[in-house]
Amino acid sequence: MAFVLTEEQEMIQTMAHDFAREVVMPQAAERDRTHVFPRDILNQMGELGFMGMMAPEEYGGVGLDTVSYVLALTEIAYACASTAVVMSVHNSICVETLLRFASPEQKKTWLPRMCSGECIGAFALTEPHAGSDPASQRTTARLDGDEYVINGTKQFITTGKNAGLIIVTALTNKTKRHRGISAFLVPQGTPGLIVGKTEEKLGLKASDTVQLIFEDCRIPKENLLGKRVGEGFKVAMSGLDCGRIGIAAQSVGVAQACMDEAIAYMHGREQFGRSISQFQGLRWKIADMATEIEAARVLCLNAASLKDQGRRYTKEASMAKLFASEMVNRVAGQAIQIHGGYGYCSEYPMERHYRDARVFTIYEGTSEIQRVVVSNILLGPPEKR
Repeated sequence: MAFVLTEEQEMIQTMAHDFAREVVMPQAAERDRTHVFPRDILNQMGELGFMGMMAPEEYGGVGLDTVSYVLALTEIAYACASTAVVMSVHNSICVETLLRFASPEQKKTWLPRMCSGECIGAFALTEPHAGSDPASQRTTARLDGDEYVINGTKQFITTGKNAGLIIVTALTNKTKRHRGISAFLVPQGTPGLIVGKTEEKLGLKASDTVQLIFEDCRIPKENLLGKRVGEGFKVAMSGLDCGRIGIAAQSVGVAQACMDEAIAYMHGREQFGRSISQFQGLRWKIADMATEIEAARVLCLNAASLKDQGRRYTKEASMAKLFASEMVNRVAGQAIQIHGGYGYCSEYPMERHYRDARVFTIYEGTSEIQRVVVSNILLGPPEKR
């Protein structure tokens, strides 16, 4: 790998590697079948510091850099993509957003519980009619005395049923489009917050994805996130930058698992009197897999390193997310091909990896949106006619 890791980063990677394989992996297939949320595992991850990796120690975090976080998340994704996506949204978007935009009181109230794993975070931006265009969202928040009253529906919310705290975006001024969006902290159990339909998904089955309905949901005005009304779009886009690094890390982890499964299968499978690991056509597939995985890993670590240096990393995060998410789908497809008919059966992990990988090109900004982000930075936005 091009990046030279520090001794601390190597230690974090090793700890995550061992935990993922000894604790997370053994029941990953069972969780996929039963759709059971990995609560016990997340509690253990909280004890190890994996649920507040980049948060300062004063809030119960471990104060590590983004590179260390990427290394740990990759290892968890290798073992179970469902667990990894919960860890990613919680760390990359929710904890990071609170660190950047929450008031001192909000940080003191929520971050220690989140870093310990007691309270899992969710991020509610997408709506039934507003996905890639968040400025067209319809959820509203109206100030009524000392409370905001939220009404609307959010769609495809990761961990929405199991989260203890939800960051919600809503219109506070319909005439200003994205400048009229604000962000709020809504605790689970708040009257008027209703957990709606749980989606039956292709993959990531142990991670709940739900609809959240807000019916005159009242929260104290102190639950506004940010210094002022109208910062919600800024809050959301900032969180997604880090979140896209998280998706890239998950993609690398799942892709590595696919390649390792393919290699193990090739060594154990014989055809025409010899191991299929001797066939040049299959050997070259592995070479291509390894090259793409390494390229994605470097893109991911580069974006993480820029973030750690305090430099702008929006373009690099989108590049990493775009390449890694499309890479893992190519790698998973080739790994199934190497397995032949067995790869299509749930007896082998490849079937689960293939299903889990498919959403990586969709959530937290589709591949098409990543291309918009990158091209706009390089060329400027297209002219409006």
